[in-house]
Amino acid sequence: MITLTSDFGSPYPAAMKGVIRRHTRAELIDVAHDLPRGDPRAAAFWLRFVLPEFPPAVHCAVVDPGVGTDRDALVVRAGAHVIVAPDNGLAMPPARALAGDDEDVEVRTIAVDDPASATFHGRDVFAPTAARVRVALDEAGAAETGPATDPEAVADALASMDDLSPASDPVDIVFPEPSVERENGDVVAVDGEVLAIDRFGNVVTNVPGDLVRGRDWVRVDGDLTPVAETFGAVDPGERLVTVGSHGYVECDVNDGRGDGAFDLRPGDSVRLVPDNVSL
Repeated sequence: MITLTSDFGSPYPAAMKGVIRRHTRAELIDVAHDLPRGDPRAAAFWLRFVLPEFPPAVHCAVVDPGVGTDRDALVVRAGAHVIVAPDNGLAMPPARALAGDDEDVEVRTIAVDDPASATFHGRDVFAPTAARVRVALDEAGAAETGPATDPEAVADALASMDDLSPASDPVDIVFPEPSVERENGDVVAVDGEVLAIDRFGNVVTNVPGDLVRGRDWVRVDGDLTPVAETFGAVDPGERLVTVGSHGYVECDVNDGRGDGAFDLRPGDSVRLVPDNVSL
């Protein structure tokens, strides 16, 4: 399969699919095309969360504010997966999540020769490359029972593609770790950062869920807030802190928007203090 991810909305992804269909009949799966516009960091976060749910696949991910500039275009092998993306860091966090080991991530640069458009490399560079990678993997596995899904076989297939060469210094995105303050082994405060906000307004932080599980209340930037496993544990319109399916602490509202209620945006700092700790 080939998965497609972008911030394009509609109808641009359809053009990418048309290009891919000219080269392969691979199954096409849309991950999302409504990611925050021009935000590779947000794309990296969501892809790190979503892509590990897939079996080995080619993932074409295009959130590309540098389109038409001298930024590189990449093919990244992550274990048996392949990510095709601009060189702005968005591919690296999901690649590490897919590979499970930095040693099993290989980055190659795509030789781009006079694309038809300076503003739509999704159609002119990344979609055709994803299709050619898919074909190369299919051909590499043709002598077996199906497409190449072994990491070594995938690496060999990519090495056979003449327009790919090792990348010297790809851009990376590294998500910050929270700062945890402890006294006598107990957590007394956590200083974190907002990583993303989903379409429901849920505020996703970089604070691991284990730091709030089992507590009844925490103070979020000084405001006492209940900790709950489900939205339904509080009344509609009430704020809560919970642990999302990605494993991080969220600041949310039952039947409402957490970003507005907590006045938080991506990149903002957030301080969590257990309710039994004096401010």
